[in-house]
Amino acid sequence: MSQPTPVPTPLTGFSALLARIASEWFLLGLGGVVLLAYLFPDAGSAASPLPWHTITTVGVSIIFFAYGLRLSPAKLKAGMRNWQLHMLTQLTTFALFPLLALAVRPFFTGEEGQLLWQSIFFLCALPSTVSTSVVMVSIALGNIPAAIFNATLSGLLGIVLTPLLAGLVLHTSAAGIPLQDLILDLVGQVIVPVAAGVLLNRWLGAFAERNGKLLRTSDQVIILLIVFTAFCESFAEGVFRSYAIQDVVLLSVGMIALYFAVFGLVWGLGRLLGFPHEDRITAVFCGSKKSLVHGSVFASLLFPGAATGALLLPLMLYHALQIIVASTMAQRMSQQPAAAPVSA
Repeated sequence: MSQPTPVPTPLTGFSALLARIASEWFLLGLGGVVLLAYLFPDAGSAASPLPWHTITTVGVSIIFFAYGLRLSPAKLKAGMRNWQLHMLTQLTTFALFPLLALAVRPFFTGEEGQLLWQSIFFLCALPSTVSTSVVMVSIALGNIPAAIFNATLSGLLGIVLTPLLAGLVLHTSAAGIPLQDLILDLVGQVIVPVAAGVLLNRWLGAFAERNGKLLRTSDQVIILLIVFTAFCESFAEGVFRSYAIQDVVLLSVGMIALYFAVFGLVWGLGRLLGFPHEDRITAVFCGSKKSLVHGSVFASLLFPGAATGALLLPLMLYHALQIIVASTMAQRMSQQPAAAPVSA
């Protein structure tokens, strides 16, 4: 006589709570590192004895090396040939964002309002991030080869297009900008590690695939470190100190609205164009990001003496909020079936 198959007992009470916490550890970690940054801003700022910049830079390079290990040359070539996805992503970064900024210009009046609008347009003219864009696509289970190509291309295009857009609309000068440092950083942190990984894919690719869950966890840990150091720098430099709390809150709401507006428009366009689910993920996460690295460099060069306060505040807020919001959305999207609609 065969024994009946035991039915698993559903988790209840405290056990269910622990299981929920374990599944959402990354989202809880985001809130935790922001709180730590507020309480101990010097711990992750430039005043810290720990070389945070080096740690995060090396961590990002390791992430891209691991991505390269999982990319066969055939996958990489296929990702580069997806020209419709690349066009949508780059047009989002360098056309949709600036057009949205121009559309809201009439709502900013007075001298202070115009200065704030200029800082928002400057934000909208920046290229996408490289590391966080690809990490978010990886967490959300999107098209990683296309994400690496688009994030890298955006960084290169931004070196030319950001000063051009700022010059046309904000009447700044791009003369004398040393671009070699940005190019070298992009090559060193992204292109070289990815190329090394692709070259070693033949021997180590299977190992990387078997340990995909561990690599995904390492991606999330790097994101937590980036969030921690970003907020530490903001609190330590007193970015919010000279503004009334209601102004910071309103601007934060505006930055979140900008993010969701772009995210929704690009997701809808991707669906209208018939993009696969993985390509839509890549388009929204690569197209909706803005680079703090490029922004900090260009702010000091295009606006000498004014690269503080109102100019950098929208960028700092958007940079921090995009990581938190995108991380939450990427985590949720990774838990949904491919055909399920995106939920904010």
